[in-house]
Amino acid sequence: MHSSVTTTLLSLFFILCFNGPTMVDSQDAFKLPSPLPKWPHGGGFASGTIDLGGLQVSHVTTLNKIWVTNEGGPDNLGVTFYDPIAIPQGFSSLGSYVQPNNIPLCGHILVGKDISNGSSKPTLKLPIDYTLLWSSESLDITKGGEGYIWLPNAPDGYKAVGYIVTGSPVKPPLDKVSCVRADLTDTTNSTTILENEKDLYLNRLNAYRSVGGFLVGNGNVVNLKGSLANSMPNLNQIKALIQTYSPVIYFHPDEQYLPSSVDWFFQNGALLYHKGDESKPNRVDTNGLNLPQGGSNDDTYWLDLPLDGSSKDRVKKGDLQEACAYFHVKPMSGGLFTDIAVWVFYPFNGGSRAKVKFVNLSLGKLGEHVGDWEHVTLRISNINGELNSVFFSQHSWGKWVSASALEYHTGNKPVVYASLHGHASYPKPGCVLLGSGGSDVGVRDDTAKSDKMMDTGVRAVVIAAEYLAEKVVVEPPWLNYERKWGPKIDYDVDKEVKKLKSVMIWKLKKAFERLVESVPREMLGEDGPTGPKVKNNWSGDEDV
Repeated sequence: MHSSVTTTLLSLFFILCFNGPTMVDSQDAFKLPSPLPKWPHGGGFASGTIDLGGLQVSHVTTLNKIWVTNEGGPDNLGVTFYDPIAIPQGFSSLGSYVQPNNIPLCGHILVGKDISNGSSKPTLKLPIDYTLLWSSESLDITKGGEGYIWLPNAPDGYKAVGYIVTGSPVKPPLDKVSCVRADLTDTTNSTTILENEKDLYLNRLNAYRSVGGFLVGNGNVVNLKGSLANSMPNLNQIKALIQTYSPVIYFHPDEQYLPSSVDWFFQNGALLYHKGDESKPNRVDTNGLNLPQGGSNDDTYWLDLPLDGSSKDRVKKGDLQEACAYFHVKPMSGGLFTDIAVWVFYPFNGGSRAKVKFVNLSLGKLGEHVGDWEHVTLRISNINGELNSVFFSQHSWGKWVSASALEYHTGNKPVVYASLHGHASYPKPGCVLLGSGGSDVGVRDDTAKSDKMMDTGVRAVVIAAEYLAEKVVVEPPWLNYERKWGPKIDYDVDKEVKKLKSVMIWKLKKAFERLVESVPREMLGEDGPTGPKVKNNWSGDEDV
């Protein structure tokens, strides 16, 4: 094998979809805590198949183990590779499936069927050959035999959307997999690079969830795409999905700054400022009717708390009893999935806290700002309406977690833990240290269960679903306010840091300096955020 191919494969990921019970070992297979409800009728959502425009796709959840490693991957427990069995008549596999061994079996394989009615360009064609991209023969790890990774060579005008894995160096038969007509695929660029060969075993498997996609080196992720009208949920189905999967958020027992509804924030004295006329702020109308619409975040408008001291302190704390969650529904992976972003508004974000060796300290007003928009995103299969994974937003980053690795509150409602003061979202309680200071130096994100909690399905508000017909979902005026939800207050971060260092011994000072240098500057400054519609993930994927 050429060394360039071997080097490229150091950054190989399989990107096949999660979830759906696997029947390889029924004792280990993951199932959601409660049976799926009977979804409201209408369209092709959750019908078992999706028509992507002459290409019908479905899931196969009966899998056959092909090859296993016992090292590498998440928690260094290895990964297992599978092929589908019991493929429905007329359907063809689109690739092999792989998942890490640190979670229960939770996989399915996408299969496709050409229903283009004898078109001169069918939606599926067999590959013309295979290229062996990688084998485990020279890899010195604990493994169950040898594994071989093959790329189907697609005919002109077609693309392979998955690799084939075998336990033998013999080429797979040509009819083992089908390639998809190129116009039914979509390509996403990626620049992810892995550092060592063990990373071949999917240390970031959850970072890629596209059905049948793959990534080689600095290559591309290939996804399927199709007609959204055939697969996306209607409004009644959206409401049923929200009631089934709406997350329950637990707040830290010491949390002072809780969420509220946007209307409550406006009704309790939120002010709109205009640059050049700062001495005469306007009180925001109910529902934000007097907020400037559209435009851009040009620092000419911003919101702030009431001027009155007691009102300001009260509004800072939010009102959990009146809090609403705001739901944005959008297609993903060409209509194979529905993403439901669940947005929560906090009137105030508290100051940061840090751990420096054996000392825990408050960072004062570092990290404080008015207005805080946080979210998690539910990814739901349009084939059967099953929860696939959840994205947990954490400051300027986040991570996807498979449905099999979530904690559930009641039924199929996943649990979210909001960090103290900063409100970042986590799937499990505990303390996460941010920055590159190691295991004992970092900005603290503390989460814990308490009696302060919010079921986001209560008082749920659907604020946008652009794929539906006009006016099916009416966007509130505040959603199209694209300026800041809090003022930008310029103060000397270095001066604040120096003040904190003045009470530290020398060794702690050096560690604290390294921490401050490693944390994004926006985590230390005081600057109000923009609203949900201005975020990069509003119309696209969460981490692409």
